[in-house]
Amino acid sequence: MEILFVILGAVFGIFAGYYIRKTIGEGKINNAEELAKRIVEDAERDGETQKKELLLEAKEEIHKLRSEVEKENRERRNELQKLERRILHKEETIDRKSDSIEKKEDLLIRKGRELEEKENLINELYEKQVLELERLSGLTSEEAKELLLNDIRKEIIHESAIMIKEMENKAKEEAEKKAREIISVAIQKCAADHVAESTVTVVPLPNDEMKGRIIGREGRNIRTLETLTGIDLIIDDTPEAVVLSGFDPIRREVARIALEKLIVDGRIHPARIEEMVDKAKKEVDNIIREEGEQAAFEAGVHGLHPEIIKLLGRLKYRTSYGQNVLRHSIEVAHLAGVMAAELGADVKIAKRAGLLHDIGKAVDHEIEGPHVDIGVDLARRYKESKEVLHAIAAHHGDIEPQTVEAVLVQAADAISAARPGARRETLEAYIKRLQKLEEIANSFEGIEKSFAIQAGREVRIMVKPEEINDDQILHTAREIVKRIESELDYPGQIKVNVIRETRAIEYAK
Repeated sequence: MEILFVILGAVFGIFAGYYIRKTIGEGKINNAEELAKRIVEDAERDGETQKKELLLEAKEEIHKLRSEVEKENRERRNELQKLERRILHKEETIDRKSDSIEKKEDLLIRKGRELEEKENLINELYEKQVLELERLSGLTSEEAKELLLNDIRKEIIHESAIMIKEMENKAKEEAEKKAREIISVAIQKCAADHVAESTVTVVPLPNDEMKGRIIGREGRNIRTLETLTGIDLIIDDTPEAVVLSGFDPIRREVARIALEKLIVDGRIHPARIEEMVDKAKKEVDNIIREEGEQAAFEAGVHGLHPEIIKLLGRLKYRTSYGQNVLRHSIEVAHLAGVMAAELGADVKIAKRAGLLHDIGKAVDHEIEGPHVDIGVDLARRYKESKEVLHAIAAHHGDIEPQTVEAVLVQAADAISAARPGARRETLEAYIKRLQKLEEIANSFEGIEKSFAIQAGREVRIMVKPEEINDDQILHTAREIVKRIESELDYPGQIKVNVIRETRAIEYAK
Protein backbone atom coordinates (compact mmCIF):
# COMPACT_ATOMS: atom_id res chain seq x y z
CA MET A 1 0.00 0.00 0.00
CA GLU A 2 2.82 2.32 0.75
CA ILE A 3 4.32 1.68 -2.63
CA LEU A 4 0.96 2.40 -4.26
CA PHE A 5 0.63 5.63 -2.39
CA VAL A 6 4.08 6.62 -3.48
CA ILE A 7 3.33 5.79 -7.11
CA LEU A 8 0.03 7.74 -7.01
CA GLY A 9 1.76 10.69 -5.36
CA ALA A 10 4.39 10.73 -8.02
CA VAL A 11 1.85 10.58 -10.83
CA PHE A 12 -0.15 13.36 -9.24
CA GLY A 13 2.97 15.47 -8.82
CA ILE A 14 3.88 14.97 -12.46
CA PHE A 15 0.44 16.08 -13.66
CA ALA A 16 0.34 19.01 -11.27
CA GLY A 17 3.80 20.15 -12.32
CA TYR A 18 2.94 19.92 -15.97
CA TYR A 19 -0.21 21.98 -15.46
CA ILE A 20 1.51 24.66 -13.46
CA ARG A 21 4.42 24.87 -15.89
CA LYS A 22 2.13 25.21 -18.86
CA THR A 23 -0.08 27.81 -17.26
CA ILE A 24 2.83 29.97 -15.88
CA GLY A 25 5.12 29.56 -18.94
CA GLU A 26 2.44 30.64 -21.42
CA GLY A 27 1.74 33.72 -19.30
CA LYS A 28 5.42 34.73 -19.23
CA ILE A 29 5.75 34.17 -22.97
CA ASN A 30 2.76 36.39 -23.65
CA ASN A 31 4.15 39.09 -21.36
CA ALA A 32 7.52 38.90 -23.05
CA GLU A 33 5.97 39.26 -26.49
CA GLU A 34 4.02 42.33 -25.38
CA LEU A 35 7.17 43.82 -23.82
CA ALA A 36 9.15 43.24 -26.96
CA LYS A 37 6.41 44.80 -29.03
CA ARG A 38 6.38 47.90 -26.84
CA ILE A 39 10.21 48.15 -27.00
CA VAL A 40 10.13 47.98 -30.78
CA GLU A 41 7.45 50.67 -30.95
CA ASP A 42 9.47 52.91 -28.56
CA ALA A 43 12.64 52.36 -30.56
CA GLU A 44 10.86 53.34 -33.78
CA ARG A 45 9.55 56.52 -32.18
CA ASP A 46 13.04 57.39 -30.78
CA GLY A 47 14.61 56.74 -34.16
CA GLU A 48 12.23 59.12 -35.86
CA THR A 49 12.90 61.77 -33.25
CA GLN A 50 16.72 61.45 -33.56
CA LYS A 51 16.45 61.51 -37.31
CA LYS A 52 14.54 64.78 -37.18
CA GLU A 53 17.05 66.25 -34.70
CA LEU A 54 20.01 65.25 -36.88
CA LEU A 55 18.36 66.80 -39.91
CA LEU A 56 17.85 70.04 -37.98
CA GLU A 57 21.45 70.07 -36.79
CA ALA A 58 22.72 69.43 -40.30
CA LYS A 59 20.65 72.31 -41.64
CA GLU A 60 21.94 74.61 -38.91
CA GLU A 61 25.58 73.61 -39.61
CA ILE A 62 25.07 74.23 -43.32
CA HIS A 63 23.59 77.64 -42.56
CA LYS A 64 26.50 78.47 -40.23
CA LEU A 65 29.12 77.44 -42.80
CA ARG A 66 27.35 79.44 -45.49
CA SER A 67 27.41 82.54 -43.20
CA GLU A 68 31.12 82.11 -42.44
CA VAL A 69 31.98 81.72 -46.12
CA GLU A 70 30.01 84.85 -46.97
CA LYS A 71 31.72 86.76 -44.14
CA GLU A 72 35.17 85.62 -45.31
CA ASN A 73 34.35 86.62 -48.88
CA ARG A 74 33.26 90.08 -47.69
CA GLU A 75 36.52 90.52 -45.72
CA ARG A 76 38.60 89.48 -48.71
CA ARG A 77 36.73 91.88 -50.95
CA ASN A 78 37.41 94.67 -48.42
CA GLU A 79 41.12 93.79 -48.28
CA LEU A 80 41.33 93.72 -52.04
CA GLN A 81 39.69 97.12 -52.19
CA LYS A 82 42.15 98.52 -49.60
CA LEU A 83 45.09 97.03 -51.49
CA GLU A 84 43.80 98.49 -54.71
CA ARG A 85 43.47 101.95 -53.12
CA ARG A 86 47.02 101.64 -51.66
CA ILE A 87 48.43 100.68 -55.05
CA LEU A 88 46.70 103.62 -56.65
CA HIS A 89 48.12 105.94 -53.95
CA LYS A 90 51.65 104.59 -54.51
CA GLU A 91 51.30 105.03 -58.24
CA GLU A 92 50.31 108.64 -57.68
CA THR A 93 53.30 109.15 -55.30
CA ILE A 94 55.67 107.58 -57.82
CA ASP A 95 54.30 109.83 -60.53
CA ARG A 96 54.87 112.90 -58.34
CA LYS A 97 58.42 111.78 -57.46
CA SER A 98 59.14 111.08 -61.10
CA ASP A 99 58.05 114.60 -61.96
CA SER A 100 60.23 115.98 -59.13
CA ILE A 101 63.25 113.97 -60.31
CA GLU A 102 62.81 115.23 -63.83
CA LYS A 103 62.71 118.79 -62.54
CA LYS A 104 65.87 118.20 -60.44
CA GLU A 105 67.63 116.67 -63.43
CA ASP A 106 66.82 119.75 -65.47
CA LEU A 107 68.07 121.96 -62.62
CA LEU A 108 71.31 119.94 -62.31
CA ILE A 109 71.89 120.16 -66.05
CA ARG A 110 71.49 123.93 -65.89
CA LYS A 111 73.81 124.20 -62.86
CA GLY A 112 76.34 121.95 -64.56
CA ARG A 113 76.38 124.26 -67.55
CA GLU A 114 76.77 127.27 -65.27
CA LEU A 115 79.66 125.57 -63.38
CA GLU A 116 81.35 124.71 -66.65
CA GLU A 117 81.07 128.30 -67.78
CA LYS A 118 82.45 129.53 -64.43
CA GLU A 119 85.30 127.00 -64.59
CA ASN A 120 86.24 128.23 -68.05
CA LEU A 121 86.12 131.78 -66.77
CA ILE A 122 88.33 130.89 -63.77
CA ASN A 123 90.84 129.16 -66.02
CA GLU A 124 91.00 132.22 -68.24
CA LEU A 125 91.48 134.49 -65.22
CA TYR A 126 94.15 132.13 -63.81
CA GLU A 127 96.07 132.17 -67.07
CA LYS A 128 95.84 135.96 -67.20
CA GLN A 129 97.06 136.22 -63.57
CA VAL A 130 99.97 133.86 -64.24
CA LEU A 131 100.99 135.89 -67.28
CA GLU A 132 100.67 139.12 -65.30
CA LEU A 133 102.72 137.71 -62.41
CA GLU A 134 105.39 136.47 -64.80
CA ARG A 135 105.47 139.93 -66.41
CA LEU A 136 105.74 141.73 -63.05
CA SER A 137 108.28 139.37 -61.48
CA GLY A 138 110.32 138.80 -64.58
CA LEU A 139 110.24 135.04 -63.86
CA THR A 140 108.46 132.19 -65.58
CA SER A 141 106.36 129.72 -63.55
CA GLU A 142 109.16 127.12 -63.78
CA GLU A 143 111.73 129.64 -62.54
CA ALA A 144 109.43 130.66 -59.65
CA LYS A 145 108.92 127.01 -58.74
CA GLU A 146 112.66 126.38 -58.73
CA LEU A 147 113.22 129.45 -56.52
CA LEU A 148 110.58 128.22 -54.04
CA LEU A 149 112.11 124.73 -53.96
CA ASN A 150 115.52 126.22 -53.23
CA ASP A 151 114.09 128.16 -50.28
CA ILE A 152 112.42 124.98 -48.97
CA ARG A 153 115.68 123.05 -49.35
CA LYS A 154 117.51 125.67 -47.30
CA GLU A 155 114.83 125.53 -44.59
CA ILE A 156 114.96 121.71 -44.49
CA ILE A 157 118.75 121.77 -44.18
CA HIS A 158 118.43 124.26 -41.32
CA GLU A 159 115.76 122.13 -39.57
CA SER A 160 117.91 119.00 -40.03
CA ALA A 161 120.85 120.74 -38.42
CA ILE A 162 118.63 121.74 -35.46
CA MET A 163 117.35 118.17 -35.13
CA ILE A 164 120.88 116.75 -35.21
CA LYS A 165 121.95 119.18 -32.52
CA GLU A 166 118.91 118.31 -30.40
CA MET A 167 119.69 114.59 -30.76
CA GLU A 168 123.29 115.22 -29.70
CA ASN A 169 122.11 117.18 -26.67
CA LYS A 170 119.64 114.45 -25.83
CA ALA A 171 122.34 111.79 -26.07
CA LYS A 172 124.53 113.83 -23.73
CA GLU A 173 121.65 114.26 -21.30
CA GLU A 174 120.92 110.52 -21.38
CA ALA A 175 124.60 109.73 -20.79
CA GLU A 176 124.71 112.17 -17.87
CA LYS A 177 121.48 110.73 -16.48
CA LYS A 178 122.87 107.20 -16.74
CA ALA A 179 126.03 108.29 -14.98
CA ARG A 180 124.04 109.88 -12.15
CA GLU A 181 121.96 106.69 -11.84
CA ILE A 182 125.08 104.50 -11.61
CA ILE A 183 126.54 106.82 -8.97
CA SER A 184 123.31 106.87 -6.93
CA VAL A 185 123.09 103.05 -7.01
CA ALA A 186 126.68 102.80 -5.85
CA ILE A 187 125.98 105.25 -3.00
CA GLN A 188 122.92 103.27 -1.94
CA LYS A 189 124.92 100.04 -1.77
CA CYS A 190 127.66 101.39 0.44
CA ALA A 191 127.24 102.26 4.14
CA ALA A 192 128.03 105.93 3.67
CA ASP A 193 126.12 108.93 4.95
CA HIS A 194 122.55 108.81 3.76
CA VAL A 195 119.37 110.72 4.45
CA ALA A 196 118.20 110.47 8.05
CA GLU A 197 114.79 108.93 7.38
CA SER A 198 116.36 105.86 5.72
CA THR A 199 119.43 105.30 7.94
CA VAL A 200 118.51 106.49 11.44
CA THR A 201 116.14 105.14 14.10
CA VAL A 202 115.40 106.92 17.38
CA VAL A 203 114.75 104.80 20.50
CA PRO A 204 113.06 106.65 23.40
CA LEU A 205 114.43 106.15 26.94
CA PRO A 206 112.48 106.29 30.23
CA ASN A 207 115.08 108.65 31.68
CA ASP A 208 118.58 109.98 31.05
CA GLU A 209 120.08 107.62 33.68
CA MET A 210 119.43 104.76 31.23
CA LYS A 211 122.11 106.22 28.91
CA GLY A 212 124.85 105.40 31.42
CA ARG A 213 123.57 101.85 31.85
CA ILE A 214 123.52 101.38 28.08
CA ILE A 215 127.11 102.61 27.80
CA GLY A 216 128.23 100.37 30.71
CA ARG A 217 131.50 100.25 32.55
CA GLU A 218 134.22 101.57 30.26
CA GLY A 219 131.73 101.34 27.39
CA ARG A 220 131.56 97.53 27.32
CA ASN A 221 127.76 97.38 26.92
CA ILE A 222 127.59 99.78 23.96
CA ARG A 223 130.58 98.07 22.31
CA THR A 224 128.92 94.66 22.69
CA LEU A 225 125.67 95.91 21.22
CA GLU A 226 127.43 97.61 18.30
CA THR A 227 129.56 94.52 17.64
CA LEU A 228 126.60 92.11 17.66
CA THR A 229 124.28 94.25 15.53
CA GLY A 230 126.69 96.20 13.30
CA ILE A 231 124.81 99.42 14.15
CA ASP A 232 126.27 102.64 15.59
CA LEU A 233 124.66 103.88 18.81
CA ILE A 234 124.76 107.68 19.10
CA ILE A 235 124.27 108.82 22.69
CA ASP A 236 124.43 112.61 22.75
CA ASP A 237 122.70 115.50 24.48
CA THR A 238 119.30 114.56 23.06
CA PRO A 239 117.10 114.13 26.15
CA GLU A 240 115.72 110.64 26.82
CA ALA A 241 116.64 109.24 23.39
CA VAL A 242 119.29 107.10 21.72
CA VAL A 243 119.92 107.27 17.97
CA LEU A 244 120.66 104.07 16.03
CA SER A 245 122.55 104.76 12.79
CA GLY A 246 123.21 102.22 10.06
CA PHE A 247 122.62 101.71 6.36
CA ASP A 248 121.21 98.16 6.70
CA PRO A 249 117.59 98.60 7.85
CA ILE A 250 117.24 94.99 9.03
CA ARG A 251 120.23 95.20 11.32
CA ARG A 252 118.94 98.56 12.55
CA GLU A 253 115.57 96.95 13.33
CA VAL A 254 117.31 94.12 15.23
CA ALA A 255 119.23 96.69 17.26
CA ARG A 256 116.05 98.66 17.99
CA ILE A 257 114.12 95.62 19.23
CA ALA A 258 117.05 94.34 21.29
CA LEU A 259 117.60 97.75 22.89
CA GLU A 260 113.91 98.17 23.73
CA LYS A 261 113.86 94.70 25.34
CA LEU A 262 116.96 95.53 27.38
CA ILE A 263 115.42 98.82 28.54
CA VAL A 264 112.23 97.02 29.65
CA ASP A 265 114.17 94.19 31.31
CA GLY A 266 116.59 96.54 33.05
CA ARG A 267 119.43 94.00 33.20
CA ILE A 268 122.04 95.34 30.79
CA HIS A 269 125.33 93.46 30.54
CA PRO A 270 127.18 91.72 27.67
CA ALA A 271 125.66 88.27 28.24
CA ARG A 272 122.12 89.69 28.46
CA ILE A 273 122.78 91.86 25.41
CA GLU A 274 123.83 88.79 23.40
CA GLU A 275 120.68 86.92 24.50
CA MET A 276 118.40 89.84 23.58
CA VAL A 277 120.06 90.30 20.20
CA ASP A 278 119.45 86.62 19.39
CA LYS A 279 115.78 86.99 20.38
CA ALA A 280 115.49 90.18 18.33
CA LYS A 281 116.95 88.42 15.26
CA LYS A 282 114.39 85.63 15.58
CA GLU A 283 111.62 88.18 16.03
CA VAL A 284 112.75 90.13 12.97
CA ASP A 285 112.89 86.88 10.96
CA ASN A 286 109.29 86.16 11.97
CA ILE A 287 108.26 89.71 11.07
CA ILE A 288 109.98 89.39 7.68
CA ARG A 289 108.22 86.07 6.95
CA GLU A 290 104.82 87.43 8.04
CA GLU A 291 105.29 90.58 5.95
CA GLY A 292 106.21 88.44 2.92
CA GLU A 293 103.14 86.23 3.39
CA GLN A 294 100.92 89.28 3.85
CA ALA A 295 102.33 90.89 0.70
CA ALA A 296 101.74 87.73 -1.36
CA PHE A 297 98.19 87.46 0.01
CA GLU A 298 97.46 91.14 -0.62
CA ALA A 299 98.74 90.89 -4.21
CA GLY A 300 96.81 87.65 -4.85
CA VAL A 301 99.95 85.64 -5.71
CA HIS A 302 100.10 82.05 -4.44
CA GLY A 303 102.55 79.13 -4.52
CA LEU A 304 105.71 81.17 -3.85
CA HIS A 305 108.80 79.41 -2.52
CA PRO A 306 109.36 80.01 1.25
CA GLU A 307 112.70 81.69 0.53
CA ILE A 308 111.02 84.04 -1.95
CA ILE A 309 108.50 84.87 0.80
CA LYS A 310 111.37 85.81 3.14
CA LEU A 311 113.03 87.94 0.47
CA LEU A 312 109.73 89.78 -0.07
CA GLY A 313 109.53 90.45 3.65
CA ARG A 314 113.04 91.95 3.60
CA LEU A 315 111.80 94.53 1.09
CA LYS A 316 109.74 96.08 3.91
CA TYR A 317 113.02 97.47 5.24
CA ARG A 318 114.26 98.64 1.81
CA THR A 319 113.58 102.03 0.26
CA SER A 320 114.32 103.40 -3.19
CA TYR A 321 114.38 107.21 -3.55
CA GLY A 322 112.29 107.38 -0.37
CA GLN A 323 109.68 104.87 -1.65
CA ASN A 324 109.13 101.65 0.31
CA VAL A 325 110.06 98.83 -2.08
CA LEU A 326 107.57 96.28 -0.66
CA ARG A 327 104.61 98.67 -1.00
CA HIS A 328 105.91 99.61 -4.46
CA SER A 329 106.06 95.91 -5.47
CA ILE A 330 102.50 95.26 -4.27
CA GLU A 331 101.30 98.33 -6.14
CA VAL A 332 103.06 97.19 -9.33
CA ALA A 333 101.43 93.74 -8.99
CA HIS A 334 97.98 95.32 -8.69
CA LEU A 335 98.57 97.71 -11.60
CA ALA A 336 99.94 94.98 -13.88
CA GLY A 337 97.05 92.66 -12.95
CA VAL A 338 94.41 95.29 -13.71
CA MET A 339 95.98 96.18 -17.07
CA ALA A 340 96.39 92.49 -17.96
CA ALA A 341 92.72 91.87 -17.19
CA GLU A 342 91.70 94.80 -19.37
CA LEU A 343 93.88 93.58 -22.28
CA GLY A 344 93.02 89.88 -21.95
CA ALA A 345 96.60 88.91 -20.98
CA ASP A 346 97.64 86.39 -18.32
CA VAL A 347 96.70 88.08 -15.02
CA LYS A 348 98.50 85.52 -12.83
CA ILE A 349 101.85 85.95 -14.63
CA ALA A 350 101.48 89.75 -14.67
CA LYS A 351 100.77 89.87 -10.90
CA ARG A 352 103.53 87.39 -10.07
CA ALA A 353 106.14 89.22 -12.15
CA GLY A 354 104.97 92.58 -10.79
CA LEU A 355 105.37 91.41 -7.19
CA LEU A 356 108.82 89.89 -7.82
CA HIS A 357 110.25 92.48 -10.24
CA ASP A 358 112.38 94.19 -7.53
CA ILE A 359 113.16 91.04 -5.50
CA GLY A 360 116.86 91.59 -6.20
CA LYS A 361 116.79 94.76 -4.05
CA ALA A 362 116.35 92.55 -0.96
CA VAL A 363 120.01 91.47 -1.21
CA ASP A 364 121.60 93.91 -3.68
CA HIS A 365 123.71 95.46 -0.90
CA GLU A 366 125.13 91.99 -0.17
CA ILE A 367 125.67 90.73 -3.76
CA GLU A 368 127.55 92.53 -6.52
CA GLY A 369 125.60 93.49 -9.63
CA PRO A 370 122.43 95.37 -10.59
CA HIS A 371 119.24 94.37 -8.80
CA VAL A 372 117.65 93.21 -12.10
CA ASP A 373 120.29 90.52 -12.66
CA ILE A 374 120.21 89.55 -8.98
CA GLY A 375 116.42 89.25 -9.10
CA VAL A 376 116.51 87.06 -12.23
CA ASP A 377 119.08 84.74 -10.60
CA LEU A 378 117.00 84.45 -7.42
CA ALA A 379 113.77 83.76 -9.34
CA ARG A 380 115.52 81.15 -11.50
CA ARG A 381 116.99 79.48 -8.39
CA TYR A 382 113.51 79.10 -6.87
CA LYS A 383 111.93 77.66 -10.06
CA GLU A 384 109.92 80.63 -11.34
CA SER A 385 108.56 80.36 -14.90
CA LYS A 386 110.33 81.68 -18.00
CA GLU A 387 107.66 84.36 -18.46
CA VAL A 388 108.24 85.71 -14.94
CA LEU A 389 112.03 85.65 -15.41
CA HIS A 390 111.72 87.55 -18.70
CA ALA A 391 109.44 90.21 -17.16
CA ILE A 392 111.87 90.75 -14.25
CA ALA A 393 114.80 91.06 -16.67
CA ALA A 394 112.99 93.53 -18.93
CA HIS A 395 111.30 95.80 -16.38
CA HIS A 396 114.04 98.47 -16.64
CA GLY A 397 114.49 98.12 -20.41
CA ASP A 398 117.83 96.27 -20.12
CA ILE A 399 116.44 93.82 -22.68
CA GLU A 400 113.60 94.23 -25.17
CA PRO A 401 110.29 92.93 -23.70
CA GLN A 402 108.94 90.04 -25.79
CA THR A 403 105.62 89.37 -23.99
CA VAL A 404 102.60 91.49 -23.15
CA GLU A 405 103.05 90.74 -19.45
CA ALA A 406 106.65 92.04 -19.52
CA VAL A 407 105.50 95.29 -21.13
CA LEU A 408 102.74 95.65 -18.52
CA VAL A 409 105.17 95.12 -15.62
CA GLN A 410 107.49 97.74 -17.15
CA ALA A 411 104.61 100.21 -17.47
CA ALA A 412 103.27 99.46 -13.96
CA ASP A 413 106.74 100.01 -12.48
CA ALA A 414 107.01 103.41 -14.19
CA ILE A 415 103.48 104.39 -13.10
CA SER A 416 104.07 103.44 -9.46
CA ALA A 417 107.36 105.32 -9.32
CA ALA A 418 106.15 108.38 -11.25
CA ARG A 419 102.80 108.98 -9.57
CA PRO A 420 102.56 112.15 -7.39
CA GLY A 421 103.94 111.62 -3.90
CA ALA A 422 105.59 108.26 -4.64
CA ARG A 423 109.10 109.61 -4.55
CA ARG A 424 110.87 112.79 -3.54
CA GLU A 425 108.94 115.23 -5.72
CA THR A 426 106.25 117.01 -3.69
CA LEU A 427 102.63 117.09 -4.77
CA GLU A 428 102.55 120.90 -4.82
CA ALA A 429 105.54 121.16 -7.19
CA TYR A 430 104.02 118.47 -9.42
CA ILE A 431 100.66 120.29 -9.67
CA LYS A 432 102.34 123.67 -10.30
CA ARG A 433 104.39 122.20 -13.14
CA LEU A 434 101.29 120.76 -14.82
CA GLN A 435 99.42 124.07 -14.42
CA LYS A 436 102.35 125.98 -15.87
CA LEU A 437 102.52 123.55 -18.80
CA GLU A 438 98.86 124.17 -19.66
CA GLU A 439 99.25 127.94 -19.19
CA ILE A 440 102.12 128.04 -21.70
CA ALA A 441 100.05 126.12 -24.25
CA ASN A 442 96.93 128.28 -23.73
CA SER A 443 98.88 131.53 -24.11
CA PHE A 444 99.16 131.07 -27.90
CA GLU A 445 96.50 132.41 -30.26
CA GLY A 446 94.17 129.92 -31.89
CA ILE A 447 94.41 127.39 -29.03
CA GLU A 448 90.99 126.06 -28.00
CA LYS A 449 92.05 123.95 -25.00
CA SER A 450 95.01 121.94 -23.71
CA PHE A 451 95.53 119.06 -21.31
CA ALA A 452 98.69 117.96 -19.47
CA ILE A 453 98.64 114.14 -19.41
CA GLN A 454 100.95 111.18 -18.75
CA ALA A 455 102.11 112.71 -15.44
CA GLY A 456 103.31 115.82 -17.26
CA ARG A 457 105.23 113.93 -19.94
CA GLU A 458 102.80 115.01 -22.68
CA VAL A 459 100.64 118.06 -23.38
CA ARG A 460 97.75 117.54 -25.79
CA ILE A 461 96.59 120.75 -27.51
CA MET A 462 93.41 121.27 -29.56
CA VAL A 463 93.49 124.26 -31.94
CA LYS A 464 90.64 126.18 -33.53
CA PRO A 465 90.45 124.89 -37.13
CA GLU A 466 89.06 128.17 -38.47
CA GLU A 467 92.09 130.11 -37.15
CA ILE A 468 94.99 127.66 -37.66
CA ASN A 469 95.39 125.56 -40.81
CA ASP A 470 97.32 122.32 -41.28
CA ASP A 471 100.54 124.08 -42.24
CA GLN A 472 100.45 126.43 -39.25
CA ILE A 473 100.14 123.69 -36.61
CA LEU A 474 103.77 122.66 -37.21
CA HIS A 475 104.91 126.21 -36.53
CA THR A 476 102.63 126.39 -33.45
CA ALA A 477 104.03 123.13 -32.03
CA ARG A 478 107.60 124.37 -32.54
CA GLU A 479 106.89 127.70 -30.79
CA ILE A 480 105.24 125.96 -27.83
CA VAL A 481 108.26 123.64 -27.49
CA LYS A 482 110.59 126.68 -27.39
CA ARG A 483 108.50 128.34 -24.66
CA ILE A 484 108.44 125.15 -22.56
CA GLU A 485 112.20 124.69 -22.87
CA SER A 486 112.91 128.29 -21.84
CA GLU A 487 110.33 128.71 -19.03
CA LEU A 488 109.82 125.29 -17.40
CA ASP A 489 112.05 122.93 -15.41
CA TYR A 490 111.11 119.26 -15.85
CA PRO A 491 112.70 115.78 -15.81
CA GLY A 492 113.15 113.88 -19.08
CA GLN A 493 111.24 115.26 -22.07
CA ILE A 494 107.71 116.54 -22.80
CA LYS A 495 105.79 115.52 -25.91
CA VAL A 496 103.81 118.41 -27.49
CA ASN A 497 100.86 116.94 -29.44
CA VAL A 498 98.94 119.57 -31.46
CA ILE A 499 95.61 118.39 -32.93
CA ARG A 500 93.48 120.15 -35.55
CA GLU A 501 90.02 118.67 -36.01
CA THR A 502 87.14 119.77 -38.26
CA ARG A 503 83.65 118.46 -37.62
CA ALA A 504 80.42 118.67 -39.61
CA ILE A 505 77.26 118.00 -37.59
CA GLU A 506 73.71 117.65 -38.92
CA TYR A 507 70.56 116.12 -37.41
CA ALA A 508 68.24 113.69 -39.18
CA LYS A 509 64.64 114.49 -38.30
